[in-house]
Amino acid sequence: MKKSVYSLVLMDDVVKAVDEQAYRLGTSRSNLINQILAQHLSCITPEMRMKDIFDSVSELISSTLQIQQQHSASLMTMKTALEYKYRPTINYKVELKRIPDEFMGNIRVQIRTQSPALIGLFNSFFAYRVRMEKLYLAQKGVDNYVFSIGNGIFSRNLINSRLSDEQAGEAIGEYITDLNRAVKVYFSSPENFAENIPVLEKEYRKMLEKYII
Repeated sequence: MKKSVYSLVLMDDVVKAVDEQAYRLGTSRSNLINQILAQHLSCITPEMRMKDIFDSVSELISSTLQIQQQHSASLMTMKTALEYKYRPTINYKVELKRIPDEFMGNIRVQIRTQSPALIGLFNSFFAYRVRMEKLYLAQKGVDNYVFSIGNGIFSRNLINSRLSDEQAGEAIGEYITDLNRAVKVYFSSPENFAENIPVLEKEYRKMLEKYII
């Protein structure tokens, strides 16, 4: 959405109130004024679009993941504890693009631990997960799977399938739910994970029948 520079004459008290609210929301004066005017005039801004998407995500994951306080309209973070030694925490972070292109954003997953053994298990799981996702996405004709794995962090771009905001939120929410379920199954018994792969991959394929992401 294109932006241009305009001059506005505003009362000092109005500017003060806007600045205070912008500070509380972690945004700029210009961006807040833009959002207020857009809402009043029924215009759709990128921030409103992202809010609608994240609202849909929240509905799907709030019962299984702890949603963190958000400091940016484009960012959503959540976490959960694993049933493993010392109950390490897994953080999920979704960042959306203001103007989606080939990708609508990315997801980043990180394990909070200093244990080399735990980091090694995390990296091993996501090495498997990447192979699995690439395989089934390729069967759907998708070849733009962009990812990275390293030092207890997994990141991948979210494919833009031109979904509505509600559908995009549902797709992201279902993907995180599916991924979190697989992570927890893996860490509950890494040595027996192979036994659970057929069921987990069946669930992933079922998700792909609804959404490509």
